[in-house]
Amino acid sequence: MAHSFVCSYFHCVWSTKGREPFITDALAERLWPYMGGIARENKFHALAIGGAADHVHLLMSLPGSLAVAKAVQLIKGGSSKWVHDTFPEFRHFEWQEGYGAFTVGISQKEQTVRYIKNQKEHHRRKTFQEEFLSFLKKHDVQYDPRFVWG
Repeated sequence: MAHSFVCSYFHCVWSTKGREPFITDALAERLWPYMGGIARENKFHALAIGGAADHVHLLMSLPGSLAVAKAVQLIKGGSSKWVHDTFPEFRHFEWQEGYGAFTVGISQKEQTVRYIKNQKEHHRRKTFQEEFLSFLKKHDVQYDPRFVWG
């Protein structure tokens, strides 16, 4: 074959450090598009970005040449720096060190986009911690509960 063809979707989730509720509606309105811009600049696609005051969800499509860990590092590092540079009142803003990355099949892409865009409603019924643990269980990720939250 003359070219490589890759279709890989990842639903990534991470929180603010200590799950602090830093992400106000006003910040999210600017932060989500900025994160999408980081993806574009680095030649991958952010199909949906959303979240709540203490965490973010990102559905991204990656080329075969880019590892999910590198894509998350670019988004987290670039967005954190931008928040500090743009909003002095958020000088204590930080993302947590870790993240969750879960594969999404093409048949679940639109459902995942809707899920991410409906985060505010979703979190009226379920906490971030409950949600994240349910992702780990659904995707059969082995974990030690003592070390999930750091």
